[in-house]
Amino acid sequence: MKDLTKGKPLQVIVTFAIPVLIGNLFNLLYNLADIRIIGSFLGTEALAAIGSVSTLNDLLVLFLIGLANGFAVKSALFYGMGKKDRVKKTFAHSMLYGLAITVLVTVFCVVFLQPILDILNVTGSHREAAAAYITVILYGLIFTVIYNTMASVLRSVGDVFTPLVFLIFSTLLNVFLDLLCVGAMGLGVKGAAGATVIAQMVSVVLCFIYIKLRYPFLHFSVRDMKPEWSFDRSLLSAGFSMGLMSCLVQFGTLTLQGAINTLGTNVIVAHAATRKITTFYMLPFSTLGSTMSTYVSQNYGAGKGDRIRQGLKTTLLMSYVWCLVVLVISYTICPKLIQLITDTDIQEVMETGALYQRVDTIFYVLVPTISIVRNSLQGLGVHVVPVISSGLELAGKVLIAVFLTPVLGYWAIIWSEPIVWTIMLIPLVISMRKKLRSLAAEQKG
Repeated sequence: MKDLTKGKPLQVIVTFAIPVLIGNLFNLLYNLADIRIIGSFLGTEALAAIGSVSTLNDLLVLFLIGLANGFAVKSALFYGMGKKDRVKKTFAHSMLYGLAITVLVTVFCVVFLQPILDILNVTGSHREAAAAYITVILYGLIFTVIYNTMASVLRSVGDVFTPLVFLIFSTLLNVFLDLLCVGAMGLGVKGAAGATVIAQMVSVVLCFIYIKLRYPFLHFSVRDMKPEWSFDRSLLSAGFSMGLMSCLVQFGTLTLQGAINTLGTNVIVAHAATRKITTFYMLPFSTLGSTMSTYVSQNYGAGKGDRIRQGLKTTLLMSYVWCLVVLVISYTICPKLIQLITDTDIQEVMETGALYQRVDTIFYVLVPTISIVRNSLQGLGVHVVPVISSGLELAGKVLIAVFLTPVLGYWAIIWSEPIVWTIMLIPLVISMRKKLRSLAAEQKG
């Protein structure tokens, strides 16, 4: 366990963030390996099929991760207050509501899968493979929410190393199972999805055993799940705020994917590859954002507003340095990266993916500001504004997908994110300034 309310902010934040970054990096490397394995054994058509529903997969997974992280914000708050009994209660209710919500989401998606594929414009030869892949993923969502709820509560009490170990193990297992199921056994896209689910299931078992042995104060019983209206309302507010925040962001991307799916196989493959690179570029941003939600929440619970301001300045400065590095990469080796990921020599794929990177990375300074401020607001108990900001992103992407893509083609997709980043940042900055002034006034009083 690590107390984030003590020590130099820079050292505390970096120490906490590095394991999270390594974990996110391993997760990304798995995704890249997954694309490479599928491309090598099954070809471009299978890649396009999975790419056509990849944003739906990301939407659901990010919603559940956001839900778990939102619940964990409350755990971190109580841990900062020194109230371990409330941490246990939060964990119990997080597991209960996480499971209930996941079951509802899974049932809905399975029942309405065909209309969802219609909305995404998944047609022709891609449709059958896409449906087979996403169906297996849907049935495995229950393990996704259980693992992330346990990993999030561990991080909320300062234990970032253990979730990293389980994630690395899961990633390596996933790659091995991909090679086994897709390569050796020839199970196709279903094998790739099944490998992901099995690896997640193993992580759940290992994480459960570890918590059982290492953290007695997190052991809960049915009595700890007893409803407590004011407590549950606050917990669900935090969980849904972060879940919807991630969901709305990804739903906007999902809308764009529907438009991209009308632009041909090469564009679909190029965008799927370039989005994987984008995920790599944004790893430090998302890492610092998630770190700040825990850091701010613990310090807010301990009443240390000065440390919150120092933490914000530190994380923003670090992220801006990374923006410069990303800009250099996008203008030098980006086409080679896309070729490496897709295992293709098709010029249109490489040029289309590189063009997306070279335009969007110019505006990357907006991205870490959004991620860090938005997650910090969640840690400060401000749950509505981040959702409003994400809603603006959704609205912008929907309008661009519907009205501009038919006219401008892929150029509309390229410009969509810089436009919405600018718009969604405005309410976040205004809200953060107000909250910091309020904290300063409370400390003076």
